[in-house]
Amino acid sequence: MNLKAKTFFVCSECGYRSSKWLGRCPECDSWNTFEEETVLPEPKEKSRLKPAPGGENIALPLSQISSDANLRITSGMAELDRVLGGGLVRGSAVLLSGEPGIGKSTLLLQISGSIAAKRRVLYISGEESPGQIRLRAERLGVRSDNLLVLAETSLDTSLKQIDDLCPEVIVVDSIQTLRTSEAASTPGSVTQVRECASQLITLAKSRGVAVIMVGHVNKEGGIAGPKVLEHMVDAVLCFEGEHRHAYRIIRASKNRFGSVSELGVFEMTAAGLREVPNPSEALLAGRPKNVSGSCAVCVIEGTRPIIAEIQSLASPTVFPSPRRTATGFDYSRLCMLLAVLEKRIGLRFSGSDVYLNIVGGLEIDEPAADLPTALALISCIKDIPVDAGLIAVGEIGLAGEVRAVPMLESRVREAERLGFTKIIVPARGSELGSIKAESIKLAPVKSVFEAMEAALGG
Repeated sequence: MNLKAKTFFVCSECGYRSSKWLGRCPECDSWNTFEEETVLPEPKEKSRLKPAPGGENIALPLSQISSDANLRITSGMAELDRVLGGGLVRGSAVLLSGEPGIGKSTLLLQISGSIAAKRRVLYISGEESPGQIRLRAERLGVRSDNLLVLAETSLDTSLKQIDDLCPEVIVVDSIQTLRTSEAASTPGSVTQVRECASQLITLAKSRGVAVIMVGHVNKEGGIAGPKVLEHMVDAVLCFEGEHRHAYRIIRASKNRFGSVSELGVFEMTAAGLREVPNPSEALLAGRPKNVSGSCAVCVIEGTRPIIAEIQSLASPTVFPSPRRTATGFDYSRLCMLLAVLEKRIGLRFSGSDVYLNIVGGLEIDEPAADLPTALALISCIKDIPVDAGLIAVGEIGLAGEVRAVPMLESRVREAERLGFTKIIVPARGSELGSIKAESIKLAPVKSVFEAMEAALGG
C-alpha cells in the first residue's frame, strides 16, 4: 500500500506544525519562520542502529556504573580542550557553529589529524569532494591513514560505512547537507536536520562514539534549523572572529561536561589555525604609546584572565544627533557610561560622535570593563594619554561609584606578569586586603572622579 505524502508548514525555531502557512508561530511567537515540508505520515520501516557491543542496553543502579578513566579524548589542541572541559567525551554530540569562511572546516580537519594519530576518525563531508579535502590536508600538514574521508550526503549510506569501519570519532560537515530516507523533504529542512541529528546522537550514545557536527548559521547569526537541535546535543560551540582579523575565538554556549565561560583563542595563518596560549600578549601587541583614548583592561573568561586594549575616539559631530558606535562592547552599556560621565563629572559628549573598539576582535560583556572604558573616554575627550603601564578594572554604577569585581587577585597577578606598574581597582572589595603585589602598585578608588585623578592627574 502506497503512503500518500502530506504537506505541512513547520516552524524553524520550535518545530511547531501547521496545516497552513502562518505569519506568526502560535507556539514561540516568532515571525516568518514557517517552512513548507512534505513528509510521509508513517514511514514503512524505521532504520534501527545496531546496539553497542555486548548486547542491548539495560538499566543499572548508579552505584554499579563504572567511571571510565579514559572517558575523554584529547583533540590535540589545548585551547579547544579547555573549552570542552578537558577534551571530547565518548558518547557525546558536539555542535560547532560559525559564519561561512571563519575556519570551521580547517579546525575540524586539524583536530581530526591529531586524533587520528591514536584513534580512527571518519570525516563525513557533504560540501567538499575528497580531492578538495586532500588539498586542504596537505596545506595543513595532516597525514594519517587513520583519518578516513567520506564525501556523502546520504545518512543511510554513511551509517553503513560507520558499521563497517567502527570509528571512535565522527566528524560531520555539515548537518544541513545530510538527508535520510525516513523524512520526505529536502536536505537542510527542519525535518531532515532534526531526524539526521537524532540518529547521529543515538549512534553516539549507544556506541560511545564522539560525534562533532557543523551547523550553518542564518542571517541573524543563530544556528540554522530547528531550535530543538541545540537542546539535543551535549555541547554547542561558537566559532567567532572578524574576517579582517587573524584571531579566532571559540566559546561554548552550552556544555554538559564543562564550563560555558571558558574561551579558546586561535590565530589564522597560511598553514592553518595556530593556538594562542597567551592571548594577553597577542592582544596588546602593537599598542601605541602616548596616544589619548586608550586604556588596558583585564577581563575573566572562565578561569583565564585576559588583558585587552580599549580604544575610544570622540570627534565633533556635523549631525543633529551624534553617532555612537561600539565594536566588541555592549552599545547600551556605552550609552550608560556616557550619561554617567556627563552627569557626574560634567564632560560633554553630546556634541561629539563617539566610537569605541576592543582591539583584536574580542567581545567584552563583563561589567569589570566599565572603569577602563570610562577612562579611555575621559582620556579622549581631554586629549590626555593614559600611562602605558596603567591598567584598570571595576564596575561603574549610575551614581558614579566604582563597585567591586570578582577574582580581583587573578587580574592583579596577570597585570603584574605582563609588566604593568599600576592598577586602578575598586576600594570596596573583600579581596583587596589579601592581595600582596610586588612590582605593581594598587590604586583603590571609590568613584569615577577619583579614578580620573589617579589615571590622568585630575
